[in-house]
Amino acid sequence: MPHDLPPWQTVYGYYWQWRNTGLWEKINALLVQKVRIQQGRDPQAGAGIMDSQSVKTAEGGEERGVDVHKQVSGRKRHIIVDTLGLLLLVFVHRASLQDGNGGKLLLARLFERIKRSIYNRGCRFKWIWVDGAYKDIVTWVKHSFGWQLEVVRRPADAKGFQVLPRRWVVERTFGWLGRYRRLGRDYEHQSLSSESMVYIASIHRMLRLLAHET
Repeated sequence: MPHDLPPWQTVYGYYWQWRNTGLWEKINALLVQKVRIQQGRDPQAGAGIMDSQSVKTAEGGEERGVDVHKQVSGRKRHIIVDTLGLLLLVFVHRASLQDGNGGKLLLARLFERIKRSIYNRGCRFKWIWVDGAYKDIVTWVKHSFGWQLEVVRRPADAKGFQVLPRRWVVERTFGWLGRYRRLGRDYEHQSLSSESMVYIASIHRMLRLLAHET
């Protein structure tokens, strides 16, 4: 621990307590609203972009598998962000789980959070942009939550790298998160701790945005 922080037992005790009570997620949700207001947006997001990222694990632990498409042994971070790229929710699961199934779990969790008013009442959320890996759950999302899932496809004549509408926003968020060395790999034994570390990185970035404005 840095020398100017309390004993590690104290710091870790608070981290553990806040992790188990979901406080990191709640802090993140409140800061998303503040940053959106700062940017002249409605505090409630009306749309989002969803994607996943497979990462290697450095330890053993729960929820581990192999992403056969990317040849990554570890876990998969499923995130949904608003149109500014601010993290709305993260769900960590084994890398072997297909994106469509992981997306279902993430969106079900988001719907539950909205019902429990973490993101406040009167939620405007209605639209989500995704890549082709989620094409099979479009109808399921519409029937389950009333949200429109739009697949943004790569043009058939595209060659090499190309920025795709909407999808680049969530890719940029993964880039922001990648600046935090703790997220370069998944060092956590439990997936709940993995999610907390993503929230902490998101919180740090938003606090810097708000402090810069002040």
